[in-house]
Amino acid sequence: MDKIKRILAVIDPTKAQQHSLQRAITLAKKTGAEVTAFLSIYDFSYEMTTMLSKDEREAMRDAVVKDREAWIDELLKNVDGISIHSQVLWHNRPYEAIIKTVIKDDYDLVVKGTHQHDTLKSVIFTPTDWHLIRKCPAPVLLVKDQDWPAHGHILAAVNAVSDNEQHLELNKRIISDAQFICQLANAKLSLVNTYPATPVNIAIEIPEFNPTQYNEAVKKHHEEETFALGAAFSIARSECLVKEGLPEDIIPMVAKDKKSELVVIGTVGRTGISAALIGNTAEHVIDSLDCDVLALKPDGYTSPLAD
Repeated sequence: MDKIKRILAVIDPTKAQQHSLQRAITLAKKTGAEVTAFLSIYDFSYEMTTMLSKDEREAMRDAVVKDREAWIDELLKNVDGISIHSQVLWHNRPYEAIIKTVIKDDYDLVVKGTHQHDTLKSVIFTPTDWHLIRKCPAPVLLVKDQDWPAHGHILAAVNAVSDNEQHLELNKRIISDAQFICQLANAKLSLVNTYPATPVNIAIEIPEFNPTQYNEAVKKHHEEETFALGAAFSIARSECLVKEGLPEDIIPMVAKDKKSELVVIGTVGRTGISAALIGNTAEHVIDSLDCDVLALKPDGYTSPLAD
C-alpha cells in the first residue's frame, strides 16, 4: 500500500459530513493519489413502477442518479490540490457495487465512514462494512468522525507464531502498511501479539503437568517471535506488546490503553459455510474496536465477486 494511486471514498447519503471523503482527500494530498467520491444508490420505489413504460422507468432512474451526481459535485467544488471526481451507480447492493468497481478500475484503497451509537458512542459496523471486510480485495479503511492527530498512535495486530505461510506474509504486509500510514500521519507504531492461556482441562487430566512452566514457555516463544518480527522492521522491543488472552479481548484493550487512532489488522476473507463454522478471529476483534480500522487481505486474495 506504499504506492496509493487510486482511492475510492464511499459517500453516505444519510450524513451531512462525509468523513470518508475528508480522510481520502487528506491521504491523497500526502500521496498524490486520485480520489473517486463513490455512491451506490437504489430507490426501492422503482420496484413499484412496473405500470410505467421502460423509457419512463429509465427516465426516473436517470433523474435520481443525476440529482445525486449534482449533490456530490457540490461537495467537491471547493476541493483543490488533488485529482478528484464523482461516480454514482444504480445498484441495490452497495457492497457489490463498491467491490466490483474496485476490481474493474483497480483501486488501491477503499475509505468508508462508520456509524456510531448515539448513546454508547461506540462504532457500529453495518452489513456493508462486513461484506467489504470479507470480500473486498483492496485494503478497507473504516473511519470514525475524528481526524488523526499529529503524533498519534497506530496499533498493528500480528500473529507472530504461525506455521501458515500466508499468515506470516500477512504479518509483513500489516507492519509495512502500518509504517506507511505512520509516516503519513506522523504517528507512533506498536505491535500487539496475543497468546492463549493454559487450557484448564490439561492441568486437571494430567497430574504431572506444570501449568506455570508451560505458560512461561508459551509466553517466551511468543515474545521471541514477536521481537524478531519487530526487529525485522526496526521496531523497538518496548513497542512489541505480547499479552495473554483472546485477541478480541486483548487488542481492543491495548488500543484503548494506547489511545490508538487506528488498528491495522489482517483478514483472511473467509465467507460462506467455513466462516459460519470456523469463524474469523479478525472479525471478532474488529467488532470490539472503537477506533479506525484498516483491514488487509493476504497478497493474491481473490474476491468471490471477481468475474
